Amino acid sequence: MKFGIIVFPGSNCDRDVAYVTETLLNCPTRMVWHQDTDISDLDVVVLPGGFSYGDYLRCGALAQFSPVMPRVVDHAKQGKFVLGICNGFQILTETGLLPGALVRNRDLHFICDRVPIKVERTDLPWTSAYSPGQVITLPIAHGEGRYYADSNTLQALEDGNQILFRYCSMTGDTDESGNPNGSINNIAGICDRTGRVVGMMPHPERASDSLLGDTDGLNLFQGLLAAFLSQTQTTMSLVN
Repeated sequence: MKFGIIVFPGSNCDRDVAYVTETLLNCPTRMVWHQDTDISDLDVVVLPGGFSYGDYLRCGALAQFSPVMPRVVDHAKQGKFVLGICNGFQILTETGLLPGALVRNRDLHFICDRVPIKVERTDLPWTSAYSPGQVITLPIAHGEGRYYADSNTLQALEDGNQILFRYCSMTGDTDESGNPNGSINNIAGICDRTGRVVGMMPHPERASDSLLGDTDGLNLFQGLLAAFLSQTQTTMSLVN
């Protein structure tokens, strides 16, 4: 499985993701400058956190026009994997790969913390290494991370089982007490209808190394890798 990490002017979590994929998982990883338009060699595209283009206008608004983004859209349409983390999630909503929007936090200030997250779905490669309803701890760092969608979009997400992660209390209650930024329905991460395009505000790459005291985020990458390898082996067996 080959990872590609898109590097925009202002990205600052790209090397963190590369450390996980290349060093911890020993997977081929390529840093993709935002002006590069050839990503055909990649299995997974990651849009990392940071402040692409300085977050001018609004988060992700300028990054959506980078030359690489039409190729990322094509990559997703081919059924390949895409992960947007924090600013990457914001970019995915701007491009329309994921519905809704990320707006200013409820209290209008930047939040940098570690928070409990409830895993809502485990039948996808991304979440296959977690247990249903498992409460994990992941870092967040954002000023515009409050997920918003109109009532019809929100209902479609709920009905389509597209909500992967919700902010919660330490006991797993998804009420207002466990909602750090005011996200509607405590939404912390969603996927598209195929389950292959994922956007999340928490940073799994910052919770993947035991040296940091938290490895809850590593399961996201390990689950994806295990599912990919299993699918590849099945395909090879059928061919042979």
